[in-house]
Amino acid sequence: MRVHFIAIGGSAMHNLAIALHKKGYQVTGSDDVIFEPSVSRLARHGILPEKMGWDAGRITTDLDVVILGMHALLDNPELLKAQELGLKIYSYPEYIYEQTKDKLRVVIGGSHGKTTITSMILHVLNYYNRDFDYLVGAQLAGFDTMVKVTDSAPLIIIEGDEYLASPIDRRPKFHLYKANIGVISGIAWDHINVFPTFEDYTHQFDLFIDTIQPGGKLIYCAEDEDLNAMVLKSRANVEKIGYEIPQHEVKDGITSLLPDHTVLNVFGNHNLMNLNAARLVCNALSVNDEQFNQAISSFTGAAKRLELLSKTEQTNVYKDFAHSPSKLKATIQAVKTQFTERKLVACIELHTFSSLNKDFLAQYADTMNEADHAIVYIDEKTFEHKKIKPFSKSEVQMAFQSKELQFFNNSDALKDYLLGLNFVGTNLLLMSSGNFGGMDLPKLARELNTK
Repeated sequence: MRVHFIAIGGSAMHNLAIALHKKGYQVTGSDDVIFEPSVSRLARHGILPEKMGWDAGRITTDLDVVILGMHALLDNPELLKAQELGLKIYSYPEYIYEQTKDKLRVVIGGSHGKTTITSMILHVLNYYNRDFDYLVGAQLAGFDTMVKVTDSAPLIIIEGDEYLASPIDRRPKFHLYKANIGVISGIAWDHINVFPTFEDYTHQFDLFIDTIQPGGKLIYCAEDEDLNAMVLKSRANVEKIGYEIPQHEVKDGITSLLPDHTVLNVFGNHNLMNLNAARLVCNALSVNDEQFNQAISSFTGAAKRLELLSKTEQTNVYKDFAHSPSKLKATIQAVKTQFTERKLVACIELHTFSSLNKDFLAQYADTMNEADHAIVYIDEKTFEHKKIKPFSKSEVQMAFQSKELQFFNNSDALKDYLLGLNFVGTNLLLMSSGNFGGMDLPKLARELNTK
């Protein structure tokens, strides 16, 4: 089987390329630029393109499949050649379905918590040496790649993104997997550049419910009012199972599940709801509650999801992927609830198209109110790159409804400001889907003033 990837450097794309290479397929690919860790991973498996750039000569009639990444444009010469030759062109979610249509498919959707729920399920199944395939949006401890596709595994666990599948397939990715077991963790408006209204966005989840195979299961967050109303109205022929925050206690900065006092390495209501979703999926896969608790107690979290960078007697420093308003508010609340005796310095980098949309910015109102010290950072280069007029400090403060909020657009200035604060009895939470202008966050965490 000969497979060519157009825009092979993407996170999911390069992992799928590696998975198919391991399966014995002949894999080639192209891209105009590839960053780490994709470069090293592709090179390690001998499938890194010899040179960057697009070349229509790579597209020949002996290719069985062309897989098109979202990064490619409609006038991409390789795409145009593949269309001219009448080759079968898939988006990566469409091809994942082709590879797994005879398996049991678990698809985790929702505006937030997808990666964590997926990671929890993978951790539990791995704990019991179950044979499964997977697609997840973050690199996990104990897993070599973010995608695994084999002939032997009877099921696949898929993190189902609601973003578009490819430049020529404008359907959300999670519609294409045709789940047997579907999860919706909650709905909070995102991707304003694609779904300009809340109604446009929520409709995608309504459609997702209809893609769940007849007789399947829908596991959903019953505490989300909009989602709850949607599920109640749905006429899909599926079993509907709602979940809430499980019984638990927080004592001396440690969260435990009740009634058996299972000690957890993760915390916060958001993570606890994620855990309950994962538990219900595992129940459907013949893992009972006692087995689930035993396995989940050793789960330390997904990368960049309340990831602990440093810890002292006085200060914990966390890195989190939170960037949308709902994620920002939930993550701040989680840290404040876990450490009631400590102050919290919370810093968010606005980085996505949605968060930098002036009309959307007002959605962040009051999201950082629980932080003792709120900071917003936007890399000035991001405005230039995305051709957006820069926000002023007063505009950001007005959007967040906080005159005390600090605003920075230079990473060096932000770093100096943080190093000048006293972190005795204070935690630091750094939230972004970007990289804070290339700041070395672990080094920053070690250098903070905690004396």
